[in-house]
Amino acid sequence: MTVLLSGGYLFFALALAALFWRAEAGWGAGAAVLVGALGLAFSVHNMIARGSTLSDLRKELASLRDAHGLLTDQLEETQAAIEILSDSLHRETEAKAEALTHEVRLLESLVTKLGDTLDEELAAAQTRVSQAAASAYTPSYAPRDHQATLLMHTVREALSENRVDLYLQPVVNLPQRRTMYYESYTRLRDESGRVMMPAEYLNAAETGGMISSIDNMLLLRCVQIVRRLSKAERKIGIFCNVSLASLGDETFFPQFLEFLAQHKDLAGSLIFELGQESFEMRGAVESRNMARLAELGFRFSIDKVTALDFDFTDLARSEVKFVKVSAEVLLTQLLDDHARSMVPALKDLHHADYAALTRRHGIELVAEKIEHERQVVDILDLEVGFGQGRLFGEPRAIRDSVLADPPSVAATTEGAPVAGPVIRKPNWRRVSR
Repeated sequence: MTVLLSGGYLFFALALAALFWRAEAGWGAGAAVLVGALGLAFSVHNMIARGSTLSDLRKELASLRDAHGLLTDQLEETQAAIEILSDSLHRETEAKAEALTHEVRLLESLVTKLGDTLDEELAAAQTRVSQAAASAYTPSYAPRDHQATLLMHTVREALSENRVDLYLQPVVNLPQRRTMYYESYTRLRDESGRVMMPAEYLNAAETGGMISSIDNMLLLRCVQIVRRLSKAERKIGIFCNVSLASLGDETFFPQFLEFLAQHKDLAGSLIFELGQESFEMRGAVESRNMARLAELGFRFSIDKVTALDFDFTDLARSEVKFVKVSAEVLLTQLLDDHARSMVPALKDLHHADYAALTRRHGIELVAEKIEHERQVVDILDLEVGFGQGRLFGEPRAIRDSVLADPPSVAATTEGAPVAGPVIRKPNWRRVSR
């Protein structure tokens, strides 16, 4: 375009110079007209081109101003979103810290109650030992009471020195054998580090009224494990054993119920478990407390099954979603014709339909204490959905570092970090807050 315009300007200047030359103005006038016409044409051309360039620059500047305004608006929106997120994180951190503090206070209250119970029982046992030693008619009481006193001392020291371990055993689905749940257990260690099985101290705990406190401590630790698994985005539930004494404890249970009401998200991961005999012996208080837990969305499981003749309507009404039966009992009562005849509900029922019967009532059957592969084959023939036992994994202790609550550093107040609660070593006489 510039070349064509330049050619046009030159042609116009030559024509104008030729016109002056033909008018007998002379060669000088023609050359002057040629140079002047070319200068004028290129000057006008430059003015027009410069004006067009300035117009384009003005348009680009206007576009830049508009883009800058949009960027400023987006930055303001981003800053507002960051402030909202910061406030949300701050509130969430404060809520978690408050929940952890409440949990620690519950645990401290439990430990204090357990310590008082132990002190009372030990004092009573020592009194019985003294009375037995002074009586000529009851000499056999002294060794037994002395042994019970020593066992209570051992339990007390294990609790005061934090020698209480939490064990988890996997519950797998069949036939894939993928871990879906965990069964929780408590174990105590004596001064030498030897693990004490529940059979060693449960009788003394029941006699001294301590079984409720030990169960409640297990419940709180299960809550901690569920929280850890949820942080790791692992959707795995935990079976947590609970006794009738815990369900009927009118002192601790309301506090624990209040704690669970504030953490309804645990309902899908925490399953409370009690034995078949305990379930059938529950009274009005225990049934009412189970109903309160069910209203919050928590489910129940029945273990220690000795007979498969269940009232499934009662189980469904009580939100029982799992029934755990040992492989030996399950195979004996379902596959042995003589044993089936002893259970009224199994007389006219095919052995392979029992699991389907439980599922129709919303209850999953779990075969526990599986030791051999041969048992698995027979259990699969019964279409049982879940299995548990040493074949799939033995109970393993959870490290203390997993149960410990780390300090919270996400929230700050005027530049100072907000520390999370710390569980201190309890004092049996006085628990410091």
